Amino acid sequence: MATAATAPGAAAVAEVEPGERGATRVADRVVAKIAAAAAREALRAAADGARTGAHATVTVRRRDGRLPFGEAHVQVTVELGYPTAIGARCGEVRRQVTARVRELAGMTVSEVAVEVERLHSPLQRDRERVR
Repeated sequence: MATAATAPGAAAVAEVEPGERGATRVADRVVAKIAAAAAREALRAAADGARTGAHATVTVRRRDGRLPFGEAHVQVTVELGYPTAIGARCGEVRRQVTARVRELAGMTVSEVAVEVERLHSPLQRDRERVR
């Protein structure tokens, strides 16, 4: 391997082989935050920018392997307004979560399971306000 001297008379410094430099690992809680933010982005975009009151909680199962930063299985729980096209909203959440985790964490997302925890009806919202 090549060596370089930093100053005249200084000891030679050897370059470190790529496999010996260390590794970068993105913490599960960071992946979860990225996925939750991506789910909220997708739901907001589907509601034409209006606040949906939707939230997302995420569970990440990691599989390390040959991929540079690993592979994630993500489970997202959302709340949606009603009436809505539930399948379409879940598809948008899956696409956005996959794209954001790949883009920001460098991980491959092999599965995004979207669970609809609650549907909010406009009538229920009005009733809750009156109490």
